[in-house]
Amino acid sequence: MSTVLENNNDTQHIQTQLAARRMRATMAAIKVVFTWLGTTKTLSTDQKIVAADVFGADGASISASKRLLDPKHPALAAVTKIKGRVTKFWKDNSLPFPEGGIRLIRHDQIAEFDETLNRFRSELDGAVVELERHYDEMRSAARERLGSLFNPSDYPTTLIGAFGIEHSFPAVEAPEYLRQLNPEVYRQECDRVQARFTQAVEQAEQMFFEQLAGLVDHLVERMSGTEDGKPKTFRDTTVDNLNEFFARFRQLNIGGNTELEELVERAESIVSGVEPQHLRDNASLRQHIATQMSTVQANLDGLLVDRPRRNIQRRPR
Repeated sequence: MSTVLENNNDTQHIQTQLAARRMRATMAAIKVVFTWLGTTKTLSTDQKIVAADVFGADGASISASKRLLDPKHPALAAVTKIKGRVTKFWKDNSLPFPEGGIRLIRHDQIAEFDETLNRFRSELDGAVVELERHYDEMRSAARERLGSLFNPSDYPTTLIGAFGIEHSFPAVEAPEYLRQLNPEVYRQECDRVQARFTQAVEQAEQMFFEQLAGLVDHLVERMSGTEDGKPKTFRDTTVDNLNEFFARFRQLNIGGNTELEELVERAESIVSGVEPQHLRDNASLRQHIATQMSTVQANLDGLLVDRPRRNIQRRPR
């Protein structure tokens, strides 16, 4: 038994190393940085003491902040929404990398990514111009709302330039000049880079596993049993999110875990061609899909037992 497990681990190790090399050959590092005006500010020590006195507390024992601008104002909400869309686009089209703020995208997606980020940047610029039009009224509202906590110095003169999106393609490979200056240091750097890409493969596997497990769990839960004697509410997004995951997996999967790939393929085949309305209208179809997906769910759980070395962790249900 131990020999079989060792052989499986050896095979998995080889697959992971090959996947890491494919990742290095076909993907580029991408970094997205936001410049963003904060809309809250921590109270000063004196202000905390005053606030604490209301509750008879020690000022040093409380944490408090003031809201500088109303985040629900339509103009500010529009700016914030763009940030959320950029973050989602970035993460949906890239893989994690074990270096802060960096992710990986496919080489053939660089031009599209660059173009899309530039469009987001232009959209943000326009939204900030609109926000600037409402800035005076928002500060006036804050003055009334905050009372003695209002401090004009908390607010920049203009919001133009206070929000921004920048993206770059940082180098993550060993610098070529090291090869000539110090071959041994260059070799060590290459080994370090390979180790990081190996970790990136495992992080990608973890990400896909968690996403698939969460989507399958939700689908099975929604299609099983009843609430108040009626079938549980079943929304289109329950299936739509799965289909989006399958497309994302096909686009970004770099290989390295055939078991996960087989489970993704199995889950996709189960819901292929199934419309959400059909599931709402047909109880027997719901039960059939739920039963089939339960096998995927069980296999995902089994993957945890079979691959402890990979440090895959299932979130509690």
